[in-house]
Amino acid sequence: MEYTAFVEDLLHEPTQTEGRGLDLTAAEVYEITDPGRVDFGGGELTDAGLTPHDRTYRDEDDDYEWWHLDAGQYLLSYNESLSLPADTALTVQPREELLARGASHPTLSVTELSPVPLSVGGAGLKLKENARVSTVVDAGRR
Repeated sequence: MEYTAFVEDLLHEPTQTEGRGLDLTAAEVYEITDPGRVDFGGGELTDAGLTPHDRTYRDEDDDYEWWHLDAGQYLLSYNESLSLPADTALTVQPREELLARGASHPTLSVTELSPVPLSVGGAGLKLKENARVSTVVDAGRR
């Protein structure tokens, strides 16, 4: 399937489409600083407080910075956005490279690319800005 018909703002299409599916890239990692609220009826629903996680250059000649993430929970946002027909959703899953390094996010059926929960285990993770972290693997009807 040609996912580029649905996914906009690709950083480098040949790289992002070289494998199975279409890869999505990391734009920002947020720390959850204040609790959100979820209730039965939605009248008391509030967003969690978020703060962008610090990034640093690995060395002074780098073009992109790195997040040094300790074990824990974060929210991950993408560089890309979606433009989908009204009855379509995409399935997004974590890339094998992310899983093999002790980090993950849920596999989701999405109609927009909102921030996703990122779980980092063990000794943490060093994640480079614009790294390919997720893959669109299916498109279907909602």
